[in-house]
Amino acid sequence: MNIVRICVVFLVMGSLNLKYSFKGGNGTFYKLLKEKVDDYFTVSKLHPAGNGKLYVKSALQVLSSMILYVVLVFFTPIAPIALLLCVALGVNLALIGFNVMHEGGHQAFSSNARMNSISAYFLNVLGGISYYWKIKHNINHHTYTNVDGMDSDIDVKPFMRLHADQPLHGYHRFQHLYWVVLYGVSYLAWIFYEDFVKYFSGKVSVTGEQKALAAREHVVFWATKVIYLGVYGFIPILMVGWLWWLLGFLTITITCGLVISVVFQLAHVVEGTHFHSIRGVQTDGVQEWAIHQVESTANFGTSSKSLHWLLGGLNFQIEHHLFPRISHIHYPAISRLVRDACREAGIVYNEHTSLWKALGSHLQYLWRLGRA
Repeated sequence: MNIVRICVVFLVMGSLNLKYSFKGGNGTFYKLLKEKVDDYFTVSKLHPAGNGKLYVKSALQVLSSMILYVVLVFFTPIAPIALLLCVALGVNLALIGFNVMHEGGHQAFSSNARMNSISAYFLNVLGGISYYWKIKHNINHHTYTNVDGMDSDIDVKPFMRLHADQPLHGYHRFQHLYWVVLYGVSYLAWIFYEDFVKYFSGKVSVTGEQKALAAREHVVFWATKVIYLGVYGFIPILMVGWLWWLLGFLTITITCGLVISVVFQLAHVVEGTHFHSIRGVQTDGVQEWAIHQVESTANFGTSSKSLHWLLGGLNFQIEHHLFPRISHIHYPAISRLVRDACREAGIVYNEHTSLWKALGSHLQYLWRLGRA
């Protein structure tokens, strides 16, 4: 998303009386970044979108999920093995979200627009609604990262307190312990509750504008939910019975929700990242958008090739937020350029050396916000 599009989004948000903006135009830091990245692709003669390696990886992840589903439903092994396969399927579905759906939703999976659209609809295969995700994620989150009142990714009220301006309740003292439960059920809440709230209210977020869905989106919504219930509910119940289905279904969805939530939380809700609020902010520019993205985001485990492969580059979250329409396969090379630009501009480049250190930082943040 470039600066011009950001300004357009802000004008739309401004009509809703929400006041948070960034310095207009392509600021000095953004120009420096873009020049370095553009030169990289020109000299390397590469396209910013995905390539054959991404397509092969995506095909393997989709195929492995299909195999796991068929084995579990039609050739169900003994309980201990079946539960392990359910965990594997839950992880596998999360990886499809990271590598296929997320890339397509950002128009980065391929240089072909139709292929991007198809890959984005893999969210519907997982039971979600791609139309809602593009608004909630691409606009609300990617533009207003860590801005309370704008970024719904940090709005888990009243269950968790992720921003200093959010109300503090006594039970938040334990949020660094019960996060596992909430993150685990997040996927179920997403597809069975939140999507329906958006559908019937006509609003993608609490502060968003109410909009009528096009006829096509109504059809896609109900087709998605019915097919999901059929594939993940009706057929398995017929084959294995409702009790074993329930155990397996909960194992799959809780695993998937936990993996997705942890990966995205480690990118923003950790010690060292900046948090902002729409309250008290005037309509004139407050900060360059690109600087805001770096300061409100953190990388983790970027030296791990396996982590990069599995997470679709989401451990390179700084690069992703600065250049969301560039495929993650380029992030390791681009990260060196971003580091150099941050060093030249005197901007802190937030990074944890491993996933486990990032998780520790996240839990420390939850502990601190739960007390003050």
